[in-house]
Amino acid sequence: MTRIAAVIIGRNEGARFLACLASLPGTLDPVVYVDSGSNDGSVAAAEEHGAQVVLLDTSQPFTAARARNAGLAVLPDGVEFVQLIDGDCALQEGWVETATTALTANPKLAVVCGRRQERHPEASVYNQLCDWEWDTPIGPALACGGDAMMRLSALRDVGGYREDLIAGEEPELCLRLRAAGWGIERLDAPMTWHDAAMTRFGQWWLRSKRAGHAFAEGAALHGAPPERHWVKETRRALIWGAGLPLLILICLIAAPKAAALFGLAYPAQVVRMGLKGSWLAAFFTTLGKFPEAQGAVAYYLSRLSGRKRAIVEYKEKG
Repeated sequence: MTRIAAVIIGRNEGARFLACLASLPGTLDPVVYVDSGSNDGSVAAAEEHGAQVVLLDTSQPFTAARARNAGLAVLPDGVEFVQLIDGDCALQEGWVETATTALTANPKLAVVCGRRQERHPEASVYNQLCDWEWDTPIGPALACGGDAMMRLSALRDVGGYREDLIAGEEPELCLRLRAAGWGIERLDAPMTWHDAAMTRFGQWWLRSKRAGHAFAEGAALHGAPPERHWVKETRRALIWGAGLPLLILICLIAAPKAAALFGLAYPAQVVRMGLKGSWLAAFFTTLGKFPEAQGAVAYYLSRLSGRKRAIVEYKEKG
């Protein structure tokens, strides 16, 4: 029989982590939990569940990539597939069987993922935006998210996750897997419940800022052809979130009428996108360029100064 392990990462997820543990089927063995300095009882809960616990050294900067690599490193010989899952997520019934079948049927696949769904999309507009974000096309994919089942040999062949990335580590890993000839596929099946727990505008802003940082760093690493990894996303963030505001500010001094004209670009962008889909998504996508630009600029400044940015946490203790 195929041996399937699980690697969970978490930090102060509280009740969300308890739901994660409760969702794991008994076919996953071993279950490894990697903790990044929690003080909410997560470690004790994992041990009570029977999981093998790995505690990250708190003297080193935490990243999700570092945590996942630490979990992968302790998996024993004989494990063929590994279900990676974040501590704020819970597996949906039947996913493990669906993912295992797909990986077994196609030995060229390294990663399969399914539909991640928000547990409480009605709780806030920010949770609703996340639920829409998770609804990505089915079939061959460029990347997966934090939840996915992977072929362990493929992961080890490419050296696992890049530990110094504070965000965007999964797309970067998938890029290297695809370059090595492996496939990534999104299946038409429910995979996990996710609890974004975003109820405040500031949380959404921080999360968008983190995305901008990931765009800029991803483009710096793999922006060359043919991938052009996150080059368009970085360019859009900088144009709409930094370049255009700066131009408007200059025009306010030199040519006020021109400033007003340039300012109309934002509502025009919302209308353009809103006519094609959701007006809510159009508004927040346009507004999101400002924190994304902030995150991208922060990456460039940290790169110039030689300082490594700390992880950006938008959630409150669970």
